[in-house]
Amino acid sequence: MRHRRLLTLLLIAAAGAPAAQARTLGSLDFKPCSLSSPLGGTPVEAQCATLQVPENPAAPNGRKIGLRIGWVPAERDDAAEPDPVFMIAGGPGQSALDSYGQVAPAFAEINKKRHVLLVDQRGTGGSNKLACKEAMDESTTPTAQAASAYTRRCLAEVSHHADPRYYTTGEAIGDLETVRKAIGAARINLVGISYGTRVAQQYAATYPDSTRSLVLDGVAPNSLVLGADFARNLENALDLQFARCAKTPDCTRKLGDPRQKLAALMQKLKTDPPLVRYRDPRSGQQAEERLTAGHVVALVRMSAYLPMMSSILPLQFEEAAQGRYDSLMAASKMITGELSDSITMGMQLSVICAEDGDELRPDPADADTLLGNDFAEFLSAQCKVWPKGTRAASFRKPLTGQVPALLVSGEFDPVTPPRYGDAVAKTLPNARHLVLRGQGHNVIGVGCMPRLLGSFLDTTNAKALDAQCLARLPYTPPFTGFYGWDP
Repeated sequence: MRHRRLLTLLLIAAAGAPAAQARTLGSLDFKPCSLSSPLGGTPVEAQCATLQVPENPAAPNGRKIGLRIGWVPAERDDAAEPDPVFMIAGGPGQSALDSYGQVAPAFAEINKKRHVLLVDQRGTGGSNKLACKEAMDESTTPTAQAASAYTRRCLAEVSHHADPRYYTTGEAIGDLETVRKAIGAARINLVGISYGTRVAQQYAATYPDSTRSLVLDGVAPNSLVLGADFARNLENALDLQFARCAKTPDCTRKLGDPRQKLAALMQKLKTDPPLVRYRDPRSGQQAEERLTAGHVVALVRMSAYLPMMSSILPLQFEEAAQGRYDSLMAASKMITGELSDSITMGMQLSVICAEDGDELRPDPADADTLLGNDFAEFLSAQCKVWPKGTRAASFRKPLTGQVPALLVSGEFDPVTPPRYGDAVAKTLPNARHLVLRGQGHNVIGVGCMPRLLGSFLDTTNAKALDAQCLARLPYTPPFTGFYGWDP
């Protein structure tokens, strides 16, 4: 009875609570909204607005597009610091508003005293999305002809409402500056994640007086040609991650050498792909399909981003060696489905084809890797079709200057390894690079990093941070059975 009465009182209080109110920040009018991610995470209550900007900045009277903007007000709203934080999503092709729910815990300390602003980069989310309705088939390696045909179909879709030449990093940083002015902030702090680190560096180089500080998570140097190092970086990350099995006696005793098992599996799939009956993880329905090399490549590549996911790969390879392929197929279907939901392919092509496509070359040294040169060849074929924008003459120059910067990398990151962060830190005298042991890609929410982020933005002194708490981060043990890892 007491519990029922308490529940009644709570329901009455909730019903009588005032609804969230529309608010104004600078010259922008916001309305209450909820930010939820297709990949999970707790929805975040926020304020949302749309700002109209020219699609072609050189033609201000031409077509306008709406930028979707999210605002997560500071907890200490009446005493918020004047310099808000802009979170810049990765990809290229991720929506900042749609992905914020996944990383919101990393901003817990920051958000106590600073507003967090999220701008869907043009071509993503609610900012004139350049979406290809037809998803790419991850189970096969398309020919150059098939890649070109797919890209033409996608281009025909987006051309009805967009000119893809104006959806590059250059336009994106101009949009961020427009939003900064609109909200009335003299300076901003930028938190870039993965590809977002490129955007943050380009913004800081172009608008140094508007930049108070940088946080770069999964650092991509300006010199990096996106896609050029993917194959080799993945191999290095797998070597590090599979070495955890070699250091675990029960793993090697029960599962053998993951590298050898993977090589044997790939050889079989290239010559005799098995027909697999499995439960589709998204629909819950039973399905039947042939497991291909493409399925396994996609699974291994994306699992390597998160050591918690890659820790089960040795077990899955052993299961495959015993003729049981259903867990591999289900896992591949889950991870490729989530990836296609979160990345806007048209916007990704606009960025890569304008900024990297002319420098992307197949590397004979990558022929023996898991990815091989398929990725580079596929992108090159697409960029021959996709309209190309321009990049600044100084685009490849490393960021320099006195801007305070905190750089963070995961030790096992398969796409932006720690050496990238080291390279960027060399030209920034007020930068510090932290490498989180045993971690993969996107690490600002790991362990004590949220507290360190809050401290850095308070002081803008990365070198004075006490980061000893990161030494307590544990390595993820390999799974030796589907019940988990051994104690």
